[in-house]
Amino acid sequence: MRQRYGIRLDKQYFNFGSAHFLIFADGSREELHGHNYRATLELDADLDPGHVVADFIVVKPIFKQCCDALDHRTLLPLLHPRLAVEAGEHQVHARFTHPDGAVDDYVIPRRDVCLLHIANTSSELLARWLADQVLDRLRDRLPALRLHRVQVSVQESPGQSAIHERFFDA
Repeated sequence: MRQRYGIRLDKQYFNFGSAHFLIFADGSREELHGHNYRATLELDADLDPGHVVADFIVVKPIFKQCCDALDHRTLLPLLHPRLAVEAGEHQVHARFTHPDGAVDDYVIPRRDVCLLHIANTSSELLARWLADQVLDRLRDRLPALRLHRVQVSVQESPGQSAIHERFFDA
């Protein structure tokens, strides 16, 4: 018999309001707009000596910090070839080049931008980014945690979510 243990964090306060634009496969982009995102986290792992996957008191603030890093920011991907981003001390300059060569320039105060090492600001890649951030912090705070799976979902509007799921060897 196989058994699995997991925890799911789905709190109202795991949210972030952010501006972004998607860059489509044809090289075009959508207009700058925003969402009130909501995120959830699931962890599957071996039970620890206290017979829990992980202490909610430890995991909740970690996930909240990760969501808060995106809150009230313009999200810019650093890994898309059509978007050149230069971050100065006080401002960020982003230049999007359309397939026809036209450019859109954005100058945004540095404190209002979150620069992400992803190729696009899709909900799928935001979920992966959040998973990466959570995993980095969990490794520091709970080094004995034996994870089997992590799943992050990002909802950009009610009833519309993207999921990133990662599996680890037992």
